[in-house]
Amino acid sequence: MLLNLVTLEGVRQHDATISHAVIAGWTGRDRAAMEKHIAELEALGVPRPAATPMYYRVAAARLTTAPRIEVCGTDSSGEVEFVMLRIDGRLWVGIGSDHTDRKVETMGVAISKQLCEKPVGTDWWLFDDVAAHWDELLLRAYIVENGQRVLYQEGPVTAMRDPRDLIAGHAGAGGVLPEGAVMFCGTLAARGGIRFSPRFEFELHDPVLGRTLRHAYDIEALPVAG
Repeated sequence: MLLNLVTLEGVRQHDATISHAVIAGWTGRDRAAMEKHIAELEALGVPRPAATPMYYRVAAARLTTAPRIEVCGTDSSGEVEFVMLRIDGRLWVGIGSDHTDRKVETMGVAISKQLCEKPVGTDWWLFDDVAAHWDELLLRAYIVENGQRVLYQEGPVTAMRDPRDLIAGHAGAGGVLPEGAVMFCGTLAARGGIRFSPRFEFELHDPVLGRTLRHAYDIEALPVAG
């Protein structure tokens, strides 16, 4: 996967081999906000998690930087997340969408995570460059409804636990992701409820350094036969 690794000194391309991928779910710092997200999923029939946070392994091959994915029917949706990556012994932060089949999610969360590609952006910031002002970063996502671009999710990264805490919870006391590993770190409640859209746009904004990571992809709903 060809990525742009961005530091304050410049940008270099890196052909990254992703060998390990995990989706951290139910990662909210704010119990009330997390309860809201749990409740909106319960409304779709998704059972409550056994613990929080939860860590779901997914096939690394599901990650993609492609501008288009295909899904089965219209029961899936995207969700913006900040994503952590370890490359060359350093920690990087990017953006991703844990695109999930919501119908299958009611039957089994772990299985549902495997059914859709996981789009990620091509640009990644060095975590050390944002660590000191991490709590200032903002996540946003947009969908297209009736031909209009609509704000779908928005909020600070502080809605989720600190990424170092999430990594430590998965990787143990050493608190280090394996080389070539990616971790999705949780999402925000959707404005107006979780729903399908033919396009998903998302970003991570750094108001301190005045820069934004952006990615977008189109979703083609394949016909469901039978």
